[in-house]
Amino acid sequence: MSKDAARAVWDPASLDGLARICDLVPLPVLDDLSTARAHEVLADVDLLVTGWGCPALDASVLRAAPRLRAVAHTAGSVRGHVTDACWERGIEVSSAAAANAVPVAEYTLAMILLTGKHVLERARDYGASKRRANWLRTSHEVGNYRRTVGILSASLVGRRVIELLRPLDIEVLLYDPYVSDADAVELGVRRVELAELFTHCDTVSVHTPLLPATRGLVSRTLIDSMQDDAVLINTSRGAVVDQEALTDALLGGRVRAVLDVTDPEALPPDHPLWACENALITPHLAGSEGNEWRRLADHTLAEIERWASGSGFRHPVQRERLAFLA
Repeated sequence: MSKDAARAVWDPASLDGLARICDLVPLPVLDDLSTARAHEVLADVDLLVTGWGCPALDASVLRAAPRLRAVAHTAGSVRGHVTDACWERGIEVSSAAAANAVPVAEYTLAMILLTGKHVLERARDYGASKRRANWLRTSHEVGNYRRTVGILSASLVGRRVIELLRPLDIEVLLYDPYVSDADAVELGVRRVELAELFTHCDTVSVHTPLLPATRGLVSRTLIDSMQDDAVLINTSRGAVVDQEALTDALLGGRVRAVLDVTDPEALPPDHPLWACENALITPHLAGSEGNEWRRLADHTLAEIERWASGSGFRHPVQRERLAFLA
């Protein structure tokens, strides 16, 4: 992983925990697997702990690592470094995607509730007027009682959001072509088609990974079909949404949005989205940051301990599922 990633995720206590399970190669962290030092280390490695910034584990790297049998990744997607050569050797792979889903889902829940109460706009108006308006004249459109929230994709994050919404007086609809009606009942949601998700929901939250089939999935037609004052929340990837269509809808004042991701990141300084008062743009901060990095380390430690004991990974990444994963 990159040295910055190592400093962020692996604090001294976490490294001590790792050293209790493994014969840990002394630092420095390897961020280039083509060097003589890297090849010296790789010759004896059974398991690699990887993270953000890991170079590709291609055939040349694997030739230098004849004993390598497992990869434990301290972040979400393994697409950037786990190559076909790894799968062909039968290397076991684990990911901390489930741990990283937790703060993303928490962010999403917070934004669903805040936008339902129109908190950001009302706080801005309060700061401008310096006086409290007559609260008994609040629009009946404000509030979270019996709101309808649509979840786009029952991904790890999407499922966690559904779980967090369960105790609330909120109806949850789900679009995911790979979820059956029976699965939806088990999740406690109503499965609908994509068009209905956008026409019927007060809030739509996007949790689908960016794949060739999902690029631009949230199209102009879907955005234009949203109810007046509906909210689009995107914590997935910016390119899943037709950003030009969303910008037009926001500039028209008809819908609202919370965007933790855009395309590109960051937007150009003169992009009109920056000036949209009905859009909250955050700098891709929903995922693990700060003390949440410790959860990634704890998750990975538990995975490595299971693997070392012969129990296998609890959160394995399966090659056949890669087409559906972020």
